Amino acid sequence: MTNQQDKAIIDEDVKVLHGMGYAQELARRMHGFSNFAISFTIICILAGGITSFNVGFSTGGAFMVTVGWVIGGLFALVVACSMGQIASAYPTAGGLYHWSSILGGRGWGWTTAWFNLLGLIFVVASVNVGVYTLFRDLVLGPITGMDVSGFGVPHQIAAVTLITITQALFNHFGIRLTTALTDFSGYLIFAVSIVLTIVFLIYGAHHFDIAGMFHFDNYTGLPNVTTVDGKEVVGDPWTPKVGLLTAFLIGILYPLYTITGFDASAHTSEETVDARRAGSAGSISPRRTRAT
Repeated sequence: MTNQQDKAIIDEDVKVLHGMGYAQELARRMHGFSNFAISFTIICILAGGITSFNVGFSTGGAFMVTVGWVIGGLFALVVACSMGQIASAYPTAGGLYHWSSILGGRGWGWTTAWFNLLGLIFVVASVNVGVYTLFRDLVLGPITGMDVSGFGVPHQIAAVTLITITQALFNHFGIRLTTALTDFSGYLIFAVSIVLTIVFLIYGAHHFDIAGMFHFDNYTGLPNVTTVDGKEVVGDPWTPKVGLLTAFLIGILYPLYTITGFDASAHTSEETVDARRAGSAGSISPRRTRAT
């Protein structure tokens, strides 16, 4: 796409915002893939799939991490398509709470804004704790040989604080640096996901039990047994003992964490060229809607 074409589309984007009484304030430097990469990076099926795996497996076993993933994924896609459709009509920064204000009034907008803010705080905190845990257990211990057995809450707080400050600095330096990082992340996640899938299919085929995929076992309340120096160590249960329905509902949270990322494409609509199409496509919109 040429700079002249970009300019024409950007002018159209600005006209759409002005038509809604909304002033263009942010620079439009993101294109379709960059907008998609924002949501794809936040969802991050690699990190999320690893850190949330125990939620599904410790409740319903193989059923929850296969069939449960498909069921939860379908619900997540409903959310994604709904957001994409609204984003195509209201391609504004602010996303959820701005939509709520337009469609439901100020009260809904205020409520949505606070829920969204709290959600973002908890999501960022949980992701950063996951980053620290993976770095400690997969890099510091096995690769560098550092003894991490004595690491506790103070170490976690210090590491998560440092990670959060780093993220804030990256965002402070502007959309160009953030876009470059999320573009790289989008390609990386996509490539590694394909490689891991192929590797698992080749080298994990002998562990594949198709019958177990369709048999729901309630594993809640069972002790967490690990092997240390050749001896089994019994720890606290992964999840408390609950009934079948509750176990299923807890387990389905494994794939449903993905709904936390779809709105990111909408939040960056004002920074995206051809936002009515690209912003909605980033959240998997069912159709293309262009300004007239």
